[in-house]
Amino acid sequence: MAQNHKGRHTLHCEQSHRKSAKDRLHEFWAVFDKEDEVLICINADPDALACAMAIKRLLRYRVKNVVIAHPNEIRRLNNVSMVEMLKLPLERLSTVKLKDFTKKILVDSQPNHLPCFEKIEFNVIIDHHPQAGEWQAVQYVDIRPDYGAASTMLVEYLRAAGMKPSVSLATALFYGIKVDTANFEKQSRLADGISFRYLFNIANRNLVRKFELTDLRRSELRYFNIALAELKYSKRRYYSHIGKVRSPDVLVIIADFLNHVGEIDWVFVSGIHGDKLVVIFRCDGYRKSAGKLASRTFGSIGSAGGHKESARAEVPLKNLSINEKDFTSQTLMRLTMRHMQ
Repeated sequence: MAQNHKGRHTLHCEQSHRKSAKDRLHEFWAVFDKEDEVLICINADPDALACAMAIKRLLRYRVKNVVIAHPNEIRRLNNVSMVEMLKLPLERLSTVKLKDFTKKILVDSQPNHLPCFEKIEFNVIIDHHPQAGEWQAVQYVDIRPDYGAASTMLVEYLRAAGMKPSVSLATALFYGIKVDTANFEKQSRLADGISFRYLFNIANRNLVRKFELTDLRRSELRYFNIALAELKYSKRRYYSHIGKVRSPDVLVIIADFLNHVGEIDWVFVSGIHGDKLVVIFRCDGYRKSAGKLASRTFGSIGSAGGHKESARAEVPLKNLSINEKDFTSQTLMRLTMRHMQ
């Protein structure tokens, strides 16, 4: 029965932590009937894609049909590669008719994460992000914010059901855990490690490596030529302004590449995307903070910040005191050096 009080959600989540995997599984299964047409909604990324595949497996033979739909365009090449190589059956949310589905599931997200999700009445929500805001309670909720990946939670469901994942599904879940825990450098718990180890010998790890490495289009290789040609060096720091780029992602890739050089303490890579200057900061994070430097340098004229070792700034071109055509690696060096401590 629907409840609107936020406190009930919190209690539900706390009680969920005390349940066994089999209890959760049977409560989840109890929501569905044989004739149900089920829609799984995701904001498509590796963790969400893997979870949707796992839920589809859990509901096989238990419902009439399952469709996976996402509102976002999948642009990152890593994710495009995952979808294509695993042949994931996906629909765009804008093309499906909600009235055609008797049950709706939201996984690796919550209704207020996106406006299009707020308009949908979900029967099931499974997520690993902290609960944000208030939303109408559903028939089954499983939110565990201390988990590093929602894929970990779905591995527990599969194991409780006695379902060994196929190589394709195991590969997706394995990759989902890798991405969302940043190879266990981000917050995670023992459960993430247990699920990861379980999948280790089932997943196609060579395929996962291919997903991870597929982040450049052939046409974008020219940006490396520009970056190296424009590269400036000073006091163990690299600076390179690349000019107009098709996607800011290529700036990140080049900055990470330059950060591999052993004698370098700082890397700054910038480019123009649309009507903004985008600057990527990299350092070792030891007695340095890329996030603080980004904020000091560009915070007053755009959005800027990040972590100790990595940061990003985006500045509307109209806020710059210099014409975009006159912006160079030397300009980038001058701007950042002003704020170096």
